[in-house]
Amino acid sequence: MLKLDHLTLTYQDGDRRLTAVDDANLTVAPGEFVAVTGPSGSGKSSLLALASTLVSADRGTVTIDGVTASSLSAAQAAQLRRDKLGIVFQAPNLIGSLKVREQLEIVARMGAKPLASLSKGELRERIEHALDEVGMLDRAHFMPSQLSGGQRQRVNVARAIVNDPEVMLVDEPTSALDEARSDETMCLLRDLTHERKLATVVVTHDLGQLPRFDAQYEMHDGRLSAARRMSVTAADGA
Repeated sequence: MLKLDHLTLTYQDGDRRLTAVDDANLTVAPGEFVAVTGPSGSGKSSLLALASTLVSADRGTVTIDGVTASSLSAAQAAQLRRDKLGIVFQAPNLIGSLKVREQLEIVARMGAKPLASLSKGELRERIEHALDEVGMLDRAHFMPSQLSGGQRQRVNVARAIVNDPEVMLVDEPTSALDEARSDETMCLLRDLTHERKLATVVVTHDLGQLPRFDAQYEMHDGRLSAARRMSVTAADGA
């Protein structure tokens, strides 16, 4: 579960202090697929940065799988991110010199779970399972330059789930994709959320994808609305 309680984040802008996130509250249960929408500059990216513990709030708390991040040291917070969070960035940022399976292996070996004790076969099985879930197992030995934009984003998702996170945070996953690839990517994220019981937050401008979500929050000038529950989740491929 992910829980944000009364989060406020401010920053200095010249001689003014601006509020990026203003008393935001959000709770996402395991298996829940949640969208955060709003205009550019409304605070969505700042909210995601707070939820990922990459930025500390002025006030309020972030709780991930029962652990309150604000009570942790910097090293402990980094451990929490590796252990509990899967982050899907807007740009896949794959390492150009590594094959697809190697992109996941480097993340798996950095994970906080006891992967060091896994045999080579067990580690390979974990990586192949994640790639299979996103439909990229047959491209495990491809280089990033051999993949389409949609395929690179799928590898990005596989990299986020390889360490079995509890929470997945996703930043504009369809911004560089055409409509068909956008539909495929959002359906993939939704299905992984429900099957793996992830608490997933997706920041998106793509309002056409909203029927796929379980709930929507809107941000305006740093303020986060109450959740709007979706009555129907779109069917696969819809």
